[in-house]
Amino acid sequence: MQSIQLWSRRARVVLWALVIAGLIAALPLGVLRYQMEQTSKQVEFVYNYRDLVQIASFQARPQDFIDEQLERMREAGIGTMAVFEATLEELGWSGRLKLYSSAQMAELQGEPAPDNENFTYILYANEEAESTLGPMIESTMASVEIPYRPYTYDDLSGLVVETPLEDATAKTMLPDPLTMQELHDRGFQLLPRLSDRTKPYDPELTDRTLAWFHDLGVKHILFDGDAVKGFADHATDKSLDSMAELLKKYDIGIVAIENLKTMQKGFQTLAYKLDYDVVRLYSLSAMDAGRLAPETIADRFQLAGKDRNIRMFYMNGQPLRSADRGGIVHSLDNIYDSLAGNKDTPGAVKLLADVGYTNGTAEAFKSSYEPGSWMKLLKGVVALGAIAIIALLIGAFVPVLLLPVFVLGLIGSAGLYVLSPALLEQGLALGAGVASPTLALIWVFGRIRKHTEGDRRVVGGEWSGEGDKKGGTGMFDGKWVFPELGKGRRLTMAIGLYVLTAIISLVSVPLIIGLLNSISYSLVLQQYRGVSVLHLAPIALTSLYVFLYSGSPLDNLRRLLRMRITVLSVMIAGVLGVVGMYYLSRTGNAGSVSGIELTIRSLLEGTFGVRPRFKEFMFAHPLFLLGLFLALRYRAAWVLIIVASIGQLSIVDTFAHIHTPLYISFIRVVLGLGVGAIIGLALIVAWQIGEGVWRRWAMPLIHKKRTA
Repeated sequence: MQSIQLWSRRARVVLWALVIAGLIAALPLGVLRYQMEQTSKQVEFVYNYRDLVQIASFQARPQDFIDEQLERMREAGIGTMAVFEATLEELGWSGRLKLYSSAQMAELQGEPAPDNENFTYILYANEEAESTLGPMIESTMASVEIPYRPYTYDDLSGLVVETPLEDATAKTMLPDPLTMQELHDRGFQLLPRLSDRTKPYDPELTDRTLAWFHDLGVKHILFDGDAVKGFADHATDKSLDSMAELLKKYDIGIVAIENLKTMQKGFQTLAYKLDYDVVRLYSLSAMDAGRLAPETIADRFQLAGKDRNIRMFYMNGQPLRSADRGGIVHSLDNIYDSLAGNKDTPGAVKLLADVGYTNGTAEAFKSSYEPGSWMKLLKGVVALGAIAIIALLIGAFVPVLLLPVFVLGLIGSAGLYVLSPALLEQGLALGAGVASPTLALIWVFGRIRKHTEGDRRVVGGEWSGEGDKKGGTGMFDGKWVFPELGKGRRLTMAIGLYVLTAIISLVSVPLIIGLLNSISYSLVLQQYRGVSVLHLAPIALTSLYVFLYSGSPLDNLRRLLRMRITVLSVMIAGVLGVVGMYYLSRTGNAGSVSGIELTIRSLLEGTFGVRPRFKEFMFAHPLFLLGLFLALRYRAAWVLIIVASIGQLSIVDTFAHIHTPLYISFIRVVLGLGVGAIIGLALIVAWQIGEGVWRRWAMPLIHKKRTA
């Protein structure tokens, strides 16, 4: 046994050396990521032109309304129009043509509806519309084998398309050339939206389309629907290869929509083939554009640009019938106020400019390096460090497994690298992310026990606590109140443990950064996997460690099951349950935010430029510092440390959001620790005052009543 313990101690030193080597190797990779994050400093505001046309169709003078709103958009800061593939319905909204069913055309001519005919009648508004749109409509109908023929009514030329109006308006065509040219002439950047609905993929037509876009100054394409153009035929025709070559040929990038439930099919493949010429986009829904206050929209845009590497802001709208206003309403004025602001409240354009992002044309992030063998070597050393820290975590529970786990980790990682390098990176990043905060908490419990009960090394062994009159061997037998160390010493020790625990928790951060240094993670085309595991595993493992290393586990379990259930214990369990539910509700993006929290966030944002995580500085870190201070005197305070371990794993999770710039994550963590420490010190002062009141007045009064 002594030989095994000796080898374990030596192996632990070697593994920590490998972890340190991994940290050093990760530094150049972190520097490269930081440099990449500084290469895109322009943001682009985009409005959905189809929505503008639809809103205008409910106005008395639609074209005058569009002209007026386009001018106001330019003044507010909107410089780009998103233009969809055209449909007959949209062309009708814009006044390019008129659409009729067979029955409607017969009524227009004063004739009875024809029997056994349900066709679509198209009349062009003018010769320009006929010459420009006619060939496009005819080509679309021919491609789906729908018969059509020329038609004339009241000196207007048109077509009769032998399909119902509902079917004809569902067919998609190229974006309206007239609209594209008009918007370009007005000085707007264009963001075409292409779909994969037209099949089969036609490389020649796509080439002509992208050449046309290039002549109009198009820089990016935003795909419409659930797949990128060319995806459906890629398995047989390698159409995504053709699409990527053409996009490169005309220097056109693509746009990734944030928070899609499912990524558009083929997007990752196309992004890789384009060398990640990708810009991330935040979409403001039509509902949010109308119901949210302008300052809220501006705050969302600023947060998305600064904290999530968003460079495009896409705004939607819709006409709504309002009973209160007695007419049709829209959200355009609200959008203008959110972008331009007023003399009292800055808009999104100024808020983003204040943090270094100018209004212009969004650009993709660019790497100043080419992946080479030296990067693979550094990444290999980082992976070795991650395997080592995972082995150290397992060895903390079962020391004899330290070396076997490390060797198995090396073998398993080599095999997984052959199968899926990305899965290996994500697995090691998750394992390292769980390991360092757990090891930090295990270490802090060891330091506390050394200063209270005495050091422990063997699971299930005898207690060596000083002053234990009961001589117990379990977590329910030991002394619950330890000898007074002195308030000043307890405070300095608590602060020291607070800082050192955070430092140990941060050990895995460079490893995660080094493992996930690909730009695909910054663009959220790949993600850090296992966030729920990261949020729960350190808490569970720390609790398990305390349970195992406090006497016999079986004896502890028996005593736990035999404990008397009191009202106080039920209340404590209820409070912990509520805290746990609130904690889990805040681990994703869907958690609700209270008004008080929004106020505090805004205050911190305005003061420091970065808002720390609320659950860290208002809950976990203060509770952790208080728990450390109390645990050096009261054994029951261990539960506070376990609950407050949320803060340690949240530190790691902050850096696991790879799409957040590194410097933002760093400031957020440091600020959270600093503000949390101040609040924690206030809690310690409050505790000391309460404890003093209890000892001086409450305890003598209770003693007096008992002796009376």
